Amino acid sequence: MTARIPLAPPRTLLFRAVSWYSNRTYGKVIDPLRAAAHHTGVLWAGARFELSVGRWKKLDPQLKALAVMSAAATVGCGWCMDFGYWENHRHGMDPRKLRDVPVWRESEVYAPLERDVMEYAEAMSVTPPEVGDELAQRLRTALGEAAFVELTTMVAVENMRSRTNSALGLTSQGFKDRCEVERPADR
Repeated sequence: MTARIPLAPPRTLLFRAVSWYSNRTYGKVIDPLRAAAHHTGVLWAGARFELSVGRWKKLDPQLKALAVMSAAATVGCGWCMDFGYWENHRHGMDPRKLRDVPVWRESEVYAPLERDVMEYAEAMSVTPPEVGDELAQRLRTALGEAAFVELTTMVAVENMRSRTNSALGLTSQGFKDRCEVERPADR
């Protein structure tokens, strides 16, 4: 699939600034920034929003990563899965957990709380959402109210990201290829 919008936007001052930040942080300019740069207001609001979201710290980072990747897998965002694998791999997350996100129900690498988080993210990401009261209560009890609100909002944020990236036709940028990937023969 080819992106549905050119990934060579006007080189505004804002785009040059976020490109510098992206290159410094991720080693390349990420395609969602290139796509958003066609609308300066969207790029500016998105950059500020993502910086704010990055400061939320009530939810365990690995649970947050599993929730975000489960939402991306449910929506079907290849770009988000590629980037999520790379980002969480570089933060030391177990590669088996990252690799098994799309098949988490069949995998044996997840703890019960991780399974609940992934089930919740999946339930929130279908249309219409199918979140059950029992699952929500289990998570609220296990995580506490602040972390539960953060989990819910992170899944909603990832739905916005994944749906935007998918609709714009953004696909893998090769981030996962930069990780030490366990080969089937090595398992």
